[in-house]
Amino acid sequence: MARAKGSSLEDLNAAIVGCRRCPRLVAYRERVAREKRAAYRSWDYWGRPVSGWGDPNARLLIVGLAPAAHGGNRTGRMFTGDRSGDWLYRALHRAGFASQAESVSREDGLRLSDCYITAAVRCAPPANRPTRREFDRCRGYLAQELEILGNVRAVVVLGRMALDAFLHATRVVGYPVPAPRPKFRHAASVAVPPWTLVMSYHPSQRNTSTGRLTEVMFDEVFRRARAALDEPSSRGSRRDAEGRASSA
Repeated sequence: MARAKGSSLEDLNAAIVGCRRCPRLVAYRERVAREKRAAYRSWDYWGRPVSGWGDPNARLLIVGLAPAAHGGNRTGRMFTGDRSGDWLYRALHRAGFASQAESVSREDGLRLSDCYITAAVRCAPPANRPTRREFDRCRGYLAQELEILGNVRAVVVLGRMALDAFLHATRVVGYPVPAPRPKFRHAASVAVPPWTLVMSYHPSQRNTSTGRLTEVMFDEVFRRARAALDEPSSRGSRRDAEGRASSA
């Protein structure tokens, strides 16, 4: 399980970008970057692991599955340059977390406010399906983000696999998973202390094109996340709460 040295986001993200722990993922992401898609022949593909990004003081954390082969693996930023990102950033813009509704490159001017975006796996996987071992190798990165991002109060997981990755990471950080274990259900909100967890279908093309996930349904997820942040108990940071507990 990956654990980066240092305690800053800069150190962690540098470790993520340089990671080569999963031979299958390394080979795939680099092959895609060489061969490219015809529509992106002029692009210099990123072709490396993709770190999280956003507001380092964020109270909202979004956990996706993995970068898309011709999205994040091309642009170097999570949910940037693919149809899932189109859906996500439109929803975040409507909810007041993103400065604009479109994300096409790292230089497009988009800024996130009170929101940080990450993923369970940091390399584009073949057929969008990481193996169990690949999830395990990346788990430490998500756990370290949970430790470093001390103001996070609400977590939105995009899909069942992101839910599983988040719950595993909470154990690594030292917080127990509630019993019974939360089951995936779209727009469900559950307490996973010290966070409020909100679940959503992933905005994949399969889910959005079939109507399994609509924009109204997606907006409800971020309405619930915003409501969790506005609750009085969510106004202080986790670090503040832990500091008060240790001094009591």
